[in-house]
Amino acid sequence: MNDRKLQELALAVINTEAAAIQGLDKEIRQPSFIAACRLMLACKGRVVVTGMGKSGHIAGKIAATLASTGTPAFFVHPGEASHGDLGMITPSDVVLALSNSGETGELVTILPIIKRLDVPLIAMTGNPQSTLSLAATASINVSVEKEACPLGLAPTASTTAALAMGDALAVALLESRGFTEEDFARSHPGGTLGRRLLLHIDDLMHTGDDIPRVGIDTSLTDALMEMTRKGLGMTAIVDAQGKLAGIFTDGDLRRTIDHKIDLHEAVVSDVMTAGCKTVQPGMLAAEALQIMDSTKINALPVVNDGNELVGALNMHDLLRAGVV
Repeated sequence: MNDRKLQELALAVINTEAAAIQGLDKEIRQPSFIAACRLMLACKGRVVVTGMGKSGHIAGKIAATLASTGTPAFFVHPGEASHGDLGMITPSDVVLALSNSGETGELVTILPIIKRLDVPLIAMTGNPQSTLSLAATASINVSVEKEACPLGLAPTASTTAALAMGDALAVALLESRGFTEEDFARSHPGGTLGRRLLLHIDDLMHTGDDIPRVGIDTSLTDALMEMTRKGLGMTAIVDAQGKLAGIFTDGDLRRTIDHKIDLHEAVVSDVMTAGCKTVQPGMLAAEALQIMDSTKINALPVVNDGNELVGALNMHDLLRAGVV
């Protein structure tokens, strides 16, 4: 088999699966899709998603997507459900069951129990006349014309269609609930978005004795020693009341050398940058990153409302925290 043939086979799969997703357009316009959304929106408990085999893998992903976008959900294996896991389903839940044939034995076995619990059942199946579909409170048709597998056997286009429909449900519910970026971040604290939306300057800044600071009358050589000890590439300069007067950075040092100023004779206040950029406690770390990025600086002093120095932050702190 040559390279061109391999590409043709792969493209045929993509085109078949794209057509399967496009075919869902008409089903989303049906009352059954709206009914499924309403059942999940009204759910006081959790959406219990179940499916067997490849449908089970898709069900697990749908459950995870729902849970991370504001709809509490979890996956239950239908085979295990008959051996005790049905106890996970409560009368306040909704069950979402996936089966392309709608006749999966493990699912059909637990249908009477779901009915006795009087739990709403949403079916996602490729066979609208199947046992599962007819037993459901709402049934979403995710049938496809053909599988992408040339043998017509391996679940390919059918699982892609089910996955896309699950995403459609999750996003429709997300919008209906008014789910925000902040809500998403709270359920993804370890992700990049979570860190950008949840981490504050207070969580990262250096405080107390770790703040590089010198008095306004400090010699430049002593200021350089303070910069070296604290390792932030800068030192803040404060007046007698502890208020920020300016900042001296590695960049200021280079400019001082360029101007041929005597490093041993200079006072830091003569070469510092006054009126420097600052941030305040309570600001998002992402805001500090934006300031650093837009002004091409690598460190920021943190001051309170009275312009008193309370902390220091540099780009390495943001990098370590995963904000960048």
